[in-house]
Amino acid sequence: MSTDQLSAVFAALADPTRREILRRLTDGDANVSELAAPFDLSQPAISKHLKVLESAGLVSRSRVATSRLSHLEAEPLREATMWMERYKHFWNSSFDKLDVALAAYQAADDGGSTDDDKGNRP
Repeated sequence: MSTDQLSAVFAALADPTRREILRRLTDGDANVSELAAPFDLSQPAISKHLKVLESAGLVSRSRVATSRLSHLEAEPLREATMWMERYKHFWNSSFDKLDVALAAYQAADDGGSTDDDKGNRP
C-alpha cells in the first residue's frame, strides 16, 4: 500500500460515521438509504461519506437494477492493520517495562514496613 493510500485510509477511518458505515457493510452490501437509516444525516451526506470511503479504496459501488449498492473492500484495512502491527512490539515492550517499574515501586514501598505498620500509614 502506498503512503498516500495509507493516509487516505486513516483519514477515512478518522470519522465515526464512516467507521459505522464500514461496520454496517460487514453485514453485507447496502444502498444509501439503508446506510443512512441509523444516522441523523441526509442521504446526500451519507453519499459524501461513501465517496471518501470509495476514494480510500474501502468501499466499491455497483448498480443492481435501480439500486446502487455499496460493498466493503477490506484489503486496505488489512494493510493498515499490518502497518500498525509494526508498533505492537514497541507498545508491548513499553508495557512490560511499566510492569517491571510498578513491581519495583511496590516492592520498595512494602519493603520497610510490617503488617502492623501498613494500617497506620497517612
